[in-house]
Amino acid sequence: MTIVKAPKRAPQHTGPTAAPGAATLVDHKRKARFRRGLLCLALIAIAFVMLVPFLWMIITSLRPPSELGMANPPLIPGELQWSNYSDALKAAPFATYARNSFIIAISHTVLNLVMASMAGYALARLKFRGSTLIMGAFIAALMIPTYTKIVPEFLIVRFMPFFGGNDAFGQGGIGWLDSWWALIIPGAVTPFAVFLFRQFYASVPVELAEAARLDGVSEFGIYARIITPQIKPAIATVALLTFESSWNNFLWPLLVTSSDNLRVIQVGLSVFQNENTTQWSLLMAGTALATLPMVALFLLGQRYFVDGFTHAGIK
Repeated sequence: MTIVKAPKRAPQHTGPTAAPGAATLVDHKRKARFRRGLLCLALIAIAFVMLVPFLWMIITSLRPPSELGMANPPLIPGELQWSNYSDALKAAPFATYARNSFIIAISHTVLNLVMASMAGYALARLKFRGSTLIMGAFIAALMIPTYTKIVPEFLIVRFMPFFGGNDAFGQGGIGWLDSWWALIIPGAVTPFAVFLFRQFYASVPVELAEAARLDGVSEFGIYARIITPQIKPAIATVALLTFESSWNNFLWPLLVTSSDNLRVIQVGLSVFQNENTTQWSLLMAGTALATLPMVALFLLGQRYFVDGFTHAGIK
């Protein structure tokens, strides 16, 4: 005779026993939702503060002249003065200024990508004496404020030998002043780009390069065809930051150029200001137009841009 055993029932938690754990879980979820709500409110407040200057720029660019002199102008202009944009474009040769800015920004971006990526690859993957010291020098260069380098760079450009009428000792002429050399060469490579590329190259698995060497690929081929395609976020981040820095540069082009056909768009905006008055509506209209390329570039590359900063300190 076969005895059929009844299946064992899983132990069930009774109400008084399970209540403390369930209550703790509910309390934990409630606290998490509260913290998330506070974080969202803080982010919304920060985003609003960041947007206020842009909103003020757009609103001021559309104000009629009658509202610019008012002590308390209305928040929204009574009449949108779209002609401020066309008037701003007619006030100066902005087509020439925009062309110069594009040439300089694209030149800086290409040169920085090529040379900084090569330097970063060498510091991350090639073993040679003094690499640690060189990397330390690049990191130290990051700490130097930009404006402290203005005077030394100007003197180097001014006394550049064999250019602009200078002799072998840099005397007798103007060197690179008022030329494309002065606008492009000093900003061709940045220490930050070398540091960022070095960090990304160090994060790529070593096995990829070793397998390529076994297949007979040269070191330059490993850099150009195997490793560099793996660091697209770094390329996009460096390209965007370099273009933005070069496009918005005002002081250096103002110092080294005197010809109107070499002026850039940021310097050209100064035509709306003089000692006695400022044409705010035209100035803000020109500034809004000058901002458009950077906004478009950021919207196109924002995903890679965020990834680049996220992975910058991984190794």
